[in-house]
Amino acid sequence: MGKVVLVTGAARHLGGRFVRRIQRDPGVDRVVAVDAVEPAHSLGAADFVRADIRRPAIAKVLAEHGVDTVVHLDVTGTALGAGGRTSVKETNVIGTMQLLGACQKSPRVGRLVVKSSTTVYGSAPRDPAVFTETTPAKALPSGGFAKDAVEVEGYVRGFARRRPDVAVCVLRFANILGPRVESPLTEYLSLPVLPTVLGYDPRLQFVHEDDVIDVLGLVAQEPAGASLNSGTFNVAGDGVLLLSQCARRLGRPTVPVLLPAVTWVGSALRTVGLTDFAPEQIRLLTHGRVVSTAQLREVLGFWPRYTTAEAFADFAASRGPGPLPPAVLAGAVDRLAGRLVPGAPVTPSDDGA
Repeated sequence: MGKVVLVTGAARHLGGRFVRRIQRDPGVDRVVAVDAVEPAHSLGAADFVRADIRRPAIAKVLAEHGVDTVVHLDVTGTALGAGGRTSVKETNVIGTMQLLGACQKSPRVGRLVVKSSTTVYGSAPRDPAVFTETTPAKALPSGGFAKDAVEVEGYVRGFARRRPDVAVCVLRFANILGPRVESPLTEYLSLPVLPTVLGYDPRLQFVHEDDVIDVLGLVAQEPAGASLNSGTFNVAGDGVLLLSQCARRLGRPTVPVLLPAVTWVGSALRTVGLTDFAPEQIRLLTHGRVVSTAQLREVLGFWPRYTTAEAFADFAASRGPGPLPPAVLAGAVDRLAGRLVPGAPVTPSDDGA
């Protein structure tokens, strides 16, 4: 018999894409898609079960369908529908606890894949240049989705100790971008003018949504021989982009704001519903974050198809041109730099970045 895969967060865009993708795996017999709300997109031939993972009834779903592989994608920083931050935190933390409890009681479950985030490393002024999977955070996240992700990973490690027979894989994704991805960061990057922190130009990494689906499909499989698809892995496209480069490639002007005033700007943007400019995002846009993906390549044998720059370019193309053409914006910046630095040559930018 083939595997029976249960996928949480099926009503979300990435969840729905993965449900459709894993059905094509010849080793999969059935896919059980779970969410608390009805999905607006097609789930193919998957069996959809409307269930709230925060409730103990999720254990019954695993038992009734004979699930042996669980892919937990319902760990997110954004609400679905009318839910707020409280609902998101309950789903992330309480929902994960209930799901892990159900997995622990199920003798059939042999593989668990959990979607996490590089936000677990935080963003601080004395951070290392590059985080590896074993690098401790200089300052643990104190709130928001980043803190949720830290708590989720803590519960997953506890589960792995109690059920050493289950292959557990945690994927720490960098900021996910793509034509249809919606997140606080994509909302920020879609603003007509980007507020930035005066004096800072953070390094950022991105991973394309296609690579997210591909690596999930890889680790959800049972590899030949030993269970190699286990452990914790950073997932990001090669290379980095500075925030200033992102703004120029989008054709969007920036407004540098003093760090103490950024919190007020974030509150104002949240009030008018433009973007969720949370403290964790402010820290990212101040100090940035870069992670190593050596383990991803060496242990899993996975190379993302998109670099950070290519993932960003695909996102930028989906948002259309900004108010300032990138070439014009780059030229203006170059001319300004020439005036500020006497004698500096003024050369046209080749790519607007």
